[in-house]
Amino acid sequence: MVDVEAFIQSPEHRPKSSIIIAEGIPLIDLSPINYKDTTSSLSIETLVKEIGSACKEWGFFQVINHKVPLDKRERIEECAKKFFGLSLEEKVKVRRDEVNLLGYFEAEHTKNVRDWKEVYDFNVQQPTFIPPSLDQNLHFQWDNRWPHIPPQFREACEEYAEEVEKLAYKLMELIAMSLGLEPNRFRDFFIHNTSNIRLNHYPPCPYPHLALGLGRHKDTGVLTVLAQDDVGGLQVKRKSDGEWIQVNPIFNSFIINVGDMIQVWSNDAYESVEHRVMVNSEKDRFSIPFFLKPALYTDVKPLEELTDDRNPPKYSPINWGKFRTARMQSNFAKSNIDNLQIYHFKLS
Repeated sequence: MVDVEAFIQSPEHRPKSSIIIAEGIPLIDLSPINYKDTTSSLSIETLVKEIGSACKEWGFFQVINHKVPLDKRERIEECAKKFFGLSLEEKVKVRRDEVNLLGYFEAEHTKNVRDWKEVYDFNVQQPTFIPPSLDQNLHFQWDNRWPHIPPQFREACEEYAEEVEKLAYKLMELIAMSLGLEPNRFRDFFIHNTSNIRLNHYPPCPYPHLALGLGRHKDTGVLTVLAQDDVGGLQVKRKSDGEWIQVNPIFNSFIINVGDMIQVWSNDAYESVEHRVMVNSEKDRFSIPFFLKPALYTDVKPLEELTDDRNPPKYSPINWGKFRTARMQSNFAKSNIDNLQIYHFKLS
């Protein structure tokens, strides 16, 4: 028996009956860096400016001609549908718990309200490197739990992860250049990365006026690369007026958004933006976000190249391992206060 009360959003956060379609979120063509016959120094320069403008004005953009093979995306999407179509008894065989934080989960909360969804998480890099300084106080494990059904599930996930990770690193080079940095400025932060992929399933919901598939939140990591199906439902909070804007699906595109760690590295030049997911009363929705995340030992702080006397650092250093651990603990313990956020590290 489903406890409907657990899913009901407070009145101020419930979906509106009218939907504003996102016409302003930039659509960026990555051909200049992916196809030699169209590459020129001018077009790459234009591309970098487009990326910088999108990060500054929206915190979100969509990309096409990204070079992630469509067949690999379709394969993981098909495996996700087959997995979520299994019985609950079968899915909970790989259910995450308070020790191992990877696998299937059906009772996630955002802002202390239950989301109308089920998920499956796996880490891209295995095994996860845990530094000794963090290991002493770490009671978590990051071990991928692979289901036996469908039989090609693990292979499809790993092949897709390899391709979308390449795209994420290309985007980080463009973001670095848009900030006036060397293209490879961020690469060393990801040698022992903790990046992960999530498979989302949002079943049809009979309470679309009360519930959300995923409540309002900002992404804690560095960069998110989202594949969504043709059902749609992602909404972005527009920076200019605070309105919720729906991002309509574009075939074979990815939706990109800046995470909290880029906001800190850029010293607030680029801002992590709130977003949420609407439910659909008639259709299942599936999406697959890739979350680019640094090594656990990384101390994230405003980059020296981007700070000076006129623009001093706005954040004290954030140890990613401790930050992520604190956020994960909040998945299992409801609280009346907001969980750890980057604003807790703001310098006065």
